[in-house]
Amino acid sequence: MPRTSSRKGSTNSTASANSSTVDLFRSASGKAAAKELERIDQFFHAYSSNASAMIDPEGIESLCSDLEVDHTDVRILMLAWKMQAARQGYFTLDEWRTGLKALRADTILKLKKALPDLEKEVRRPSNFSDFYAYSFRYCLTEEKQKSVDIESVCLLLDLVLGSQFRSQVDALSQYLKIQTDYKVINMDQWMGFHRFCNEVSFPEISNYDPDLAWPLILDNFVDWFISKKGKV
Repeated sequence: MPRTSSRKGSTNSTASANSSTVDLFRSASGKAAAKELERIDQFFHAYSSNASAMIDPEGIESLCSDLEVDHTDVRILMLAWKMQAARQGYFTLDEWRTGLKALRADTILKLKKALPDLEKEVRRPSNFSDFYAYSFRYCLTEEKQKSVDIESVCLLLDLVLGSQFRSQVDALSQYLKIQTDYKVINMDQWMGFHRFCNEVSFPEISNYDPDLAWPLILDNFVDWFISKKGKV
């Protein structure tokens, strides 16, 4: 019996020691996370406006300057996507925390180093469709706005799809600028452009099937493109 008692005592001591170690680890992790959040907040306040308590367009330009990227660089849009920023040209503290905690970036140097990995993350097929849809929503700057003007859509196509689908983007943009049936583009049409680039052989367009519920604007684009090719 004494031996059994000794084992129980030893087991209890070990459990107590393990519990203390876990508690210490949790405490240290919690303190580290709190410190990181404090640095992220300080980083935010370096660019935020006192008047709005947000990073406004002027603050974003300063951020871009420190990152050594243009404010029209697609990586800034990717950063907004990572934050899930709701309003174009503005970052709230909560949005900033969401994005920078995920990127583990609490200084300008760390954020600069995080941009290449962020771009790789966005370019993964599992993420890109969400980013592509977000880029359109980010351009809806007015309340209840559901469409974007043609000029802005052409710029956005070039920004988000130009590096992957140069020929398709050039042809689509050319058509959008000369056609007169549409002055704005909605989300369904916008998503159709991405689907077209992914699924349709180009410039052959041999596998385009108008019966597959494409937006009408793409039927019109294909007719225009085929006619244009026939005249060459």
